[in-house]
Amino acid sequence: GGVIIKPLMDVLHGFDVQTIGVLSSLTVFSMSVVSIGKQMLARTKIPFGTAIPLALGSVVGGLAGEHLLQLIVDALQANAAVTVVQNVVLGLLILAVFLYMKNKSRIPSRQLRGAAVALLVGVFLGVCSSFLGIGGGPINVALIIYLFSFDTKTATVCSLVTILFAQISKLATVALTTGFAVFDLSIAPVMIVGAIAGGFIGASLNKKCSEAAVEKAFNAVQLVVLAIAVFNIVRNLMA
Repeated sequence: GGVIIKPLMDVLHGFDVQTIGVLSSLTVFSMSVVSIGKQMLARTKIPFGTAIPLALGSVVGGLAGEHLLQLIVDALQANAAVTVVQNVVLGLLILAVFLYMKNKSRIPSRQLRGAAVALLVGVFLGVCSSFLGIGGGPINVALIIYLFSFDTKTATVCSLVTILFAQISKLATVALTTGFAVFDLSIAPVMIVGAIAGGFIGASLNKKCSEAAVEKAFNAVQLVVLAIAVFNIVRNLMA
């Protein structure tokens, strides 16, 4: 969901980059808590040997990503320029995910194992999640499938754990540095309620649709996000 929230809020142009990041993180954190709760109730098997190092790595990556964002904001001193940087990185990542998911049957996946590898992957995903102000679900799932040869459901659970800890890291950093009072978070409660409700609606639709239909919808959303990112880049460069 965060992959959609961030570029859409850039389009709305109502908030600065850092406020959008915090709003997105609060929303994504809430969604991930609910989603993990649902997975636990469904007794979904969690590969803790991979999930725990991913989560720990995402905490470190989340701290690094938030620090990187602050450095770029301070260096560029322009909201439009930071938005361009974020949307370029997001657009490239989404394009890579789209191409991989369309061609994954022809791309042999790896079977990497070990805490060290999972830790490094977690750091990378945490940096992306925190710096871009997204959850990063599609990026996480595609990379986990490719590197660890997990099925989609297992990769999704690992992704949720990674997202949860990356957002905890980001929100803790904000709380201990600037605090939340400096941001306009007036719409946060509405976003959180809407996101959780959307999660339940999405899960219901998922059960009614075939695997092929869900994958088509997934790829269509990636193209929409890519188009929004390109629009944000062009608009802010011309501003």
